[in-house]
Amino acid sequence: MLNQRGFSGYHRLVEDLELLVAWRGGDAGAGGRLFARHFDCIYRFFGRKLAGDVSDLVQRTFLRCVESRDAIRDGNSVRTYLYAIARNELYQHFRDKQKNQQLDFSVSSLCDLGESPSSAVARRGDNALLVQALEQIPLDLQLVIELHYWEGLSGADVATVLGIPEGTVRSRLRRALEQLRATIGTLSANATARWATVDSFDEWARSLRPYEAAVD
Repeated sequence: MLNQRGFSGYHRLVEDLELLVAWRGGDAGAGGRLFARHFDCIYRFFGRKLAGDVSDLVQRTFLRCVESRDAIRDGNSVRTYLYAIARNELYQHFRDKQKNQQLDFSVSSLCDLGESPSSAVARRGDNALLVQALEQIPLDLQLVIELHYWEGLSGADVATVLGIPEGTVRSRLRRALEQLRATIGTLSANATARWATVDSFDEWARSLRPYEAAVD
């Protein structure tokens, strides 16, 4: 049986698909309403990683969705599809900015790429520590943590966004958490003590809201 959160998510998915069908049928207003439902999460996605104005990247993401709306399979989440487009746009943005089309995002972090959006997000206590650490691990790993913990995507949806097999998501998340823990340990001598006060690092990470200010 679905809990309240699960029912809400299922209801949103059904409404999204209804709007998608209407949009494909020529109802431009349905497309506008569909985009309005997901604007905040896409804006937040870019705002977490770029210090400047992200409006252009948000617009480009929705434009790509318009151009490829028939590629969205009816069983897929529209939000997941938008995240996948946003990820591609973000990576291309960095390639263009760095004038390097061969950038390896399994190695490069936001700090390596010269981006530090920390001033735009909550920076108090453990939230501040977590944001700082996320900026120092490879972007591929930052994304898997972000999508899993704070966007609530399923393993299958994370796989779609990142363009990897679903079976790889769990191992990548484990590797991401290992690097995040190691990075936090170098930033704070007291971090290990804080982890000991909760059942696990996993629980600690889930309890935080490192990007609250970026969402408001």
